Amino acid sequence: MIRSKQGLVSFGLVAAAVALVGFRIAGGESGPAAQEAEGHDHAAMTAGAAGERQPVRLSAEDGRRIGVAMTTVQRRVLPVSVSTVGVVAYDETGLATVNPKVTGWVERLHVEFTGARVRAGQPLLDLYSPALVAAQEELILAARLVREAGSGRAADNAAELLESARRRLSYWDVPAEEIQAIEASTAPRKTVTLYAPASGVVVEKNVVEGDRILPGMTVYRIADLSSVWIEAEVFEKDLGLVREGQAADVTFEAFPGRTFPGRVAYVYPTVSMQSRTGRVRLELANPGGELRPGMYARVRLDAPAAPETLVVPRSAVLSTGRRTLVFMAAPDGTLVPQEVVTGRAADDLIEILEGVDAGARVASSAAFLIDAESSLGTLAGPMDGQVGMDEMAGEAAPVEEVDHSGHDMGAAAPDTVDHSAHS
Repeated sequence: MIRSKQGLVSFGLVAAAVALVGFRIAGGESGPAAQEAEGHDHAAMTAGAAGERQPVRLSAEDGRRIGVAMTTVQRRVLPVSVSTVGVVAYDETGLATVNPKVTGWVERLHVEFTGARVRAGQPLLDLYSPALVAAQEELILAARLVREAGSGRAADNAAELLESARRRLSYWDVPAEEIQAIEASTAPRKTVTLYAPASGVVVEKNVVEGDRILPGMTVYRIADLSSVWIEAEVFEKDLGLVREGQAADVTFEAFPGRTFPGRVAYVYPTVSMQSRTGRVRLELANPGGELRPGMYARVRLDAPAAPETLVVPRSAVLSTGRRTLVFMAAPDGTLVPQEVVTGRAADDLIEILEGVDAGARVASSAAFLIDAESSLGTLAGPMDGQVGMDEMAGEAAPVEEVDHSGHDMGAAAPDTVDHSAHS
């Protein structure tokens, strides 16, 4: 029975507290004071219900409790940068392919695996081709006719035939040194050696010994990795900040703590319909071959310096979905919701295009909690203390208590309601 009584008492206390809170919020107190403010309370609550924000007054204690701090709207240069991600790719201008123009068979491979490093002029494979053997025989015969013809029309015809045989082999990508060696010999060679057209890394190999090769078939692909590309995706809203020739800092997970300099080589003229991004190509020097195609990269592009603009901390700006607000300190100590138009953001700052002027004091923290009170259309706390306005160097000012002795505590500010006297 005792426990039952205690439970009833506890339940009664909770119910009374809930009723009291609801009574205070609804402005349902009776008495002369409540009747005088009844019309004003009703107007404030009607405005709050319609989504209109009302001025808010916080006591020093309430300000400290919810972490309210103040800051000054400043005019300064906003260091705007673009951060994105990308992937290392081959420098397409340094790619070379080996694809014979004749039909043949691979007799021997000199470079046997993908990833091998080669230098220009290094032997790649020995190719047997009946067409090349026939062309060698024509060259050897033409050279002998030139030596035996002496002078006159026969010598001219022999010289033309020799030049034609040389040209045919050169069109099949046989090096000039090979042609000279064949011309000086007395019998054709079974195979002709193909050489690397450029220095780099073999990134593609499509044959093994004994394979048949057809004209135009890519046998090797060689990439010069002394420089690489970064293919990065930039959001559509940031494309206006990117220019060809612009410097960039690139970092890689494989090399923590290191930054690689690069530059924007090309901005593609299209935007992806799915991701709403534009592609940007950067060039990076890679003399040591540390950067490998396929690696993940983080890119930072510093935008050109812009004129000074009004900025506030990001935490001072509150987006309600329909509007963007800051809470500005009024001369009477209240925090007034002020609609603003924001621009670009950088680090912890955001640009203010319209709504406030330089030197204005705004709440730099706890904007969400202030907005919750403002949405109710009420004034929280008595006017025995206000949010501090002192600005600290480079930081938001802490809340400070203000002595209001001599002020009339019973009078509420215009368009606001003071609930501190409610019990």
